[in-house]
Amino acid sequence: MSTTEIFLIAMILIFTIPYLIWRVGKTDYYAPLVVVQIITGILLGPGILGAAFPDYYTFVFNPSVIQSLSGIAWWAVMVFVCIAGIELDLRQAWKHRSESVVTAGLALGTPLLFGCMAAAGLLMYDGWMGPKAMTWQFVLGVGMACAVTALPILILLMEKLEILRQPIGQRILRYASLDDIAIWGVLALILVDWERVGKQAGFLLAFAIVGYLFRKLMVWLPEKDRWYVGLIWLAVCGFGADWSGLHFMVGAFLAGAIMDGDWFDQKQMDMLRHHVLLVVMPVFFLSTGLRTNWALGGAAVFIAAGVLLVASVSGKLLGTHIAGKILKWEPGEGSIIGWLLQTKALIMIIFVNVLLDKGIITNETFTALLLMAVASTMLTVPVVSPKLVRMKEIIFRSK
Repeated sequence: MSTTEIFLIAMILIFTIPYLIWRVGKTDYYAPLVVVQIITGILLGPGILGAAFPDYYTFVFNPSVIQSLSGIAWWAVMVFVCIAGIELDLRQAWKHRSESVVTAGLALGTPLLFGCMAAAGLLMYDGWMGPKAMTWQFVLGVGMACAVTALPILILLMEKLEILRQPIGQRILRYASLDDIAIWGVLALILVDWERVGKQAGFLLAFAIVGYLFRKLMVWLPEKDRWYVGLIWLAVCGFGADWSGLHFMVGAFLAGAIMDGDWFDQKQMDMLRHHVLLVVMPVFFLSTGLRTNWALGGAAVFIAAGVLLVASVSGKLLGTHIAGKILKWEPGEGSIIGWLLQTKALIMIIFVNVLLDKGIITNETFTALLLMAVASTMLTVPVVSPKLVRMKEIIFRSK
C-alpha cells in the first residue's frame, strides 16, 4: 500500500475510535471527547496496542506516516496555543489585582512546591530525568506540570457546567490567565540555553520591537484581514522562537498573547477553537500517545502518576483553601475553585511535550505526567457538579 493510503488508515483510526468510545460509552459527563481522544492516543501508542500487536503498529505508524502526522500536529497545537494566548484577559485581572494575585499565586505556588517535592522523589530512581536536563530543570519542569491549569479545557468544562459567563466563571478565568503567563514564563526559563542566550535575547528584543509595529498594523487592518495576518504572525513567531532555541510553542504563545481578543469577533474565535479541536487536534493527541513509554514497567509508571496526581490535586486545593481564608470566601468556595483550576489536559500535555523534545524528561516521565493530566481532568466535572448544586449562591458572587 502507498504511504498516502496508510496515512488515511491512520486518520480513520484517529477519528473513529475515540468518537465511538465517546458516543457509545456516553462518557461526556466525566470524559469529554477531547479527553477520550487523549486516552485513545495512549491506547494506540507503542506501549499498549503497539506492544500487543506489533505488526499493526509498524505497518500503520511507519516513519513516513509519523512524519506526516507530526507536521499536522505541530501546526494544530501552535494554532491552539495562539488562541489560548489571545483569550488571556489581563485587564480584568488588573482590575481585581489584589484578589487575583493572591488566589493565582497560591493556586500555582502550592502545587508547584508539592510537584517539585514529588520530582525530587523521582530523582532517587533511574530513568525519570532526561539526558539533557540539569537537576533544577527536571524538578522545576515536573513541579510546574503539576501546577498547570489548562485555560482552553477550563473554558470547555465551565461551559458544560453553565458557569462560564457567571461571576464565578469570570473570576476563575482571571486566576487561570495569570497562571497561564507564569507557566510559559517558567518554561522559557527552563529552556534558556546559555550557549545560545545571545540568540534568545535577540529574539525577545526583536519580538518586542516587531510586536509593537504588528499591533499598530492589526488595529489598522479590517477584521477579515486580521485573521489571515494573525496566522502569518504565528508562523513567524514560532520560527523565531525555535531558531533561538526557546521552542516554537513559546513563540506560538507569545504570538497570541500580544494580540487583543477584542480585535476579533468572539463567536468566530469560539468557533475557530472548536474547529481546531474537531479537525486537527486529534492528530496531536495521537502523536502524543505515540510518545508514551512503559519501559520501566507499568506499575512504576502508574505509581509515579498517582504520586504526581496527589501532589497536583492536594496542592491546588490547599492553595485555594488558604486563599479563601485570606480573602474570606464562603465555606466550600475554595474547593470549587481549586477543583476547576486543577483541570489540566491540553496545556499540560503541550508543556510536557516541550520538556520531552528538549530532553528534560524521559518518555516514562512523560507517560506518568500524561496519565496524571487525564485523571485530574476526568475528576473535575463529577466532583464540582454536585458542589455547585448545593451551593448555587456562589455562582453569582462577583468576588
